[in-house]
Amino acid sequence: MTVNEIKNGIVLDHITAGKGMEIYNLLGLDKLDCQIALIKNAYSKKMGKKDIIKIDADIEVNTDIIGFVDPDITVNVIKDGKNVDKKTIDLPERLENVLVCKNPRCISATEQELPHVFTLADRENRVYRCLYCEAQAKD
Repeated sequence: MTVNEIKNGIVLDHITAGKGMEIYNLLGLDKLDCQIALIKNAYSKKMGKKDIIKIDADIEVNTDIIGFVDPDITVNVIKDGKNVDKKTIDLPERLENVLVCKNPRCISATEQELPHVFTLADRENRVYRCLYCEAQAKD
């Protein structure tokens, strides 16, 4: 299998095997009008298997979504065929409009204009809680 290098764009690397499609969907990559390669179960010395996403466009990606799904991902920025920046991602402290509160009594369920906001309550266990009602987010 051959996937060409990209000239200007972004490579999301070290994605836990099987999480690539979730990231693809959450980032809305299907709406872009550019070449995108999603490589699943690629061989990795460090991880055994990993997913990779190559985006052949110079765009901003929501690192909060990336960090929430898989905080071990690296974001590589490619300019003129060279890696010019490599960012490591961490769990975001706050998520806005990434998760939806499942509590039917939460104000965010009835007030449509309110953003769905979750804050990191427990970093070790990756627990997020709704800002309004304190309900724990469910994956």
